[in-house]
Amino acid sequence: MAASPEMRASDGDRDKVASVLREHYAQGRLTVEEFDERLERLYTSKTYGELATLTSDLPGVDLRNLPDVAEQRRQKELAERKKRKDLVEHWSFWAVASSINWVIWFIIGATDGFDFPYPWPLWVMGPWGAILLVGTIATKLGWDDKS
Repeated sequence: MAASPEMRASDGDRDKVASVLREHYAQGRLTVEEFDERLERLYTSKTYGELATLTSDLPGVDLRNLPDVAEQRRQKELAERKKRKDLVEHWSFWAVASSINWVIWFIIGATDGFDFPYPWPLWVMGPWGAILLVGTIATKLGWDDKS
């Protein structure tokens, strides 16, 4: 942390200490009551010294090496935005290809005296659209996460 325990702590510092407490709780070093009590004290702490007392009886963790919570949140938002962009892109390709097939189908039918053939573009649209739909649902439900 900082050299002086009297220095004011930031929200980011409190978030890092909260992740340390969560990690120690997950490893069984803290009970539920101790964890809750320390979290309450954490969010009312103002200085580095107050933050240090919350973890003084726990094995040392270098807070500078912990991932920044805000950075993790930003990375997650970027990943979600990329997923949405990819979905829109896939559906756009499907819509353009389907439209082109229907235009070709219409031109064939119109040049044959409006005697339209079997609607073969459905064989392009249907399977491709079904696969995209399953992929979209899987993405929305989080089934495609690699974690």
